[in-house]
Amino acid sequence: MQSGANPGRRPIAFDERKIDAIFAELNQCHLPGAAVGVAIHGRPVYRKGFGLANLELPVVLSPTTRMRIASVSKHFASLAFMLLCEEGRAQPDDGVGTHLPELHAVTRDVTLRQLMGNIGGLRDSHDVSCQFGGSTQSVSSPELLSFYRTMGDINAAPGATWIYNNGGFLILSAVIERICGQPLEDVLRERIFEPVGMYSTQLRRWDTDFVSDSAVAHMTTDSGRYIRSNFWGIAWAGEGGIVSTIDDMLRWLAHMHSPVVGSDQTWAAMRSPQILANGTSTGYGLGLVCGQYRGAQAVYHLGGGMGCSAYMVKIPAAGLDVVVMANREDAQAAFLGEQILDACLPDPDPVEPTHAHRLQTGVFRSRLSGRVLELRVSPVEVRPWIKKGQPIACIDGRDIPVAAGKDGVLRPTGSWRHFKLSISSSGERTDPPCIRINDFGNVDDLQLVRKEGRLDDDAIQGTYRSAVADIQATIIAARSGPQLCTFTHFGTATFELECLADHIWRARPTGPIPWGGGVLVFDGEGTGFQFWSNRTRALNFQRCA
Repeated sequence: MQSGANPGRRPIAFDERKIDAIFAELNQCHLPGAAVGVAIHGRPVYRKGFGLANLELPVVLSPTTRMRIASVSKHFASLAFMLLCEEGRAQPDDGVGTHLPELHAVTRDVTLRQLMGNIGGLRDSHDVSCQFGGSTQSVSSPELLSFYRTMGDINAAPGATWIYNNGGFLILSAVIERICGQPLEDVLRERIFEPVGMYSTQLRRWDTDFVSDSAVAHMTTDSGRYIRSNFWGIAWAGEGGIVSTIDDMLRWLAHMHSPVVGSDQTWAAMRSPQILANGTSTGYGLGLVCGQYRGAQAVYHLGGGMGCSAYMVKIPAAGLDVVVMANREDAQAAFLGEQILDACLPDPDPVEPTHAHRLQTGVFRSRLSGRVLELRVSPVEVRPWIKKGQPIACIDGRDIPVAAGKDGVLRPTGSWRHFKLSISSSGERTDPPCIRINDFGNVDDLQLVRKEGRLDDDAIQGTYRSAVADIQATIIAARSGPQLCTFTHFGTATFELECLADHIWRARPTGPIPWGGGVLVFDGEGTGFQFWSNRTRALNFQRCA
């Protein structure tokens, strides 16, 4: 055991046995697992791998195994662009149209700074491709970018709200390549990875090629069997395509303390949360979450893909750096990483206890925006991060665990805590009951929607089309109930539909993306519906004649 503390700094205690205990369940030689690294004041003190890199081979994970860091990639792409700004070749507040004038007019005044902060308001080409096209057909970065040539619809006005958007970082990647006249792979290697000494780190857009010392991602089937994942089946650039190692990422976190790559002004911008038009801080800088963990300032990001996840966090006041990478769907890197923080930060600020809360369960819909939220209690444990009896807010078809504070307000917990979202009573007694959502400073009142009786499935069957996204959708009768089948240039997808309330149906994907899907909100007149997900809002579909 070792400990260390400087005046004015957060004390830290390190005990290898405590961290070993966190990964005990993954410490086996017949299943995939995770790799982990811990450094104190830039010096690695813990570097281990648990489980297999590939179920087909007797090779265990190690600190030198290349693994996907998924969305942790975003701040590397942001830094690459900011280096071009340092050279005077671009500006953070340049509009997209300054560099990619061929894209649709709705993109042109969205700034690169807004894209790097997930506040650009554009549709997410990745979400649309994966949701409606599945993940079985290979889709290249240029094909995904072409989505923005014709898409004239948006999620929200630029700067109005925070909506996670992989497509924004795809556009950022294309801007970097246009300015440099080089593939992003070369830009990242020459300007960031090699100068820092990260020689095992690279941009890997596909999982179909061969890269030495690489782990395989593993999904789970309904029967609990592991299968090989192809990491979405689409290309990934700066939005999530980097592979790295524990050793390289620890080296990178040490570099972030005293950067050689990037000026002080650049790193200040990277770590400065952006402010929305309504004055709310997003808590998100340029590809980095800038927040707190148990009272300590934290700079971090997490990432996830099909069968893998990653978590990188820096606690500057404690000189503590942690990296976790997992190559199995049922191990969440952020959940494991936060347990390491708890073990290494003695006497941290206690987690605010949850309080009794009379949860008004049911389905609520906004008359203003059309947004849908379902409040319920989880009947079973869904992995360690959602306990039995845990209140769940299904927002736009995405299940988020929530808990009530002493003020009685429900807020996200666990890895979702950085979402600036709260759910409370509207303050007025109404019939039907009404709740209020505060989503990054944007307030919306939603009324309870009762399910008067099972709706006639035949009423929603038919063919629909989203003209702006060029998607055809057909609702058919199946043995298990109605199904939604979607058809795009990039492939097809199928969803099982569950009636939540009058004119509101939840769409659950039948493919390999368990966290996909959304909510269909029908207009009640039989002419169409809107599709809502956590990254696609109010996408209109009209019934075909």
